Amino acid sequence: MTTPTLHTDRLLLRAHTLADAPELARLAGVREVAATTLRIPHPYSVAGAEAFITGWQDADERVAFAIVLRESSVLLGGMGLRLENQHRHAELGYWIGTPYWGNGYATEAARAVLRYGFEVRKLHRIHASHFANNAASGNVLHKIGMKHEGRLRQHILKWGQFVDLELYGLLDTDLLPA
Repeated sequence: MTTPTLHTDRLLLRAHTLADAPELARLAGVREVAATTLRIPHPYSVAGAEAFITGWQDADERVAFAIVLRESSVLLGGMGLRLENQHRHAELGYWIGTPYWGNGYATEAARAVLRYGFEVRKLHRIHASHFANNAASGNVLHKIGMKHEGRLRQHILKWGQFVDLELYGLLDTDLLPA
């Protein structure tokens, strides 16, 4: 399935293009961003960004969105769903470039992706996690209505240290009347 374009008040969520690769590498490659994510390497090269973009295009088990400002088309982050179609659930993941932190962009984009996941992809469950030391990400998940489901202690080895992972989830029935 081709990545759709989603619209919010301030944002456009669209498929990545190879033209995004230099800015994607610059923004996501900042140590502060990589430190809060499971799958973004540091340093992050333009070649790595290009491989990410081409690897996610037209994949049935995942959908990735470039988050851009609606008025200027400036890239500010990324968001995606790793789909488990057999079970009708997906993992939500996201990052925002440090110059754009604290503006509510992750929350705004996540709401649009949740709607897409539940209404278009007909998912039953969307889940997400964050490192225990990343309170800002936890705030985003709370704001979009996800329920805290637990903690996996020392579950991830990140840069030589074991890190706790906080787990969140949302069901389609949490949003829609039964």
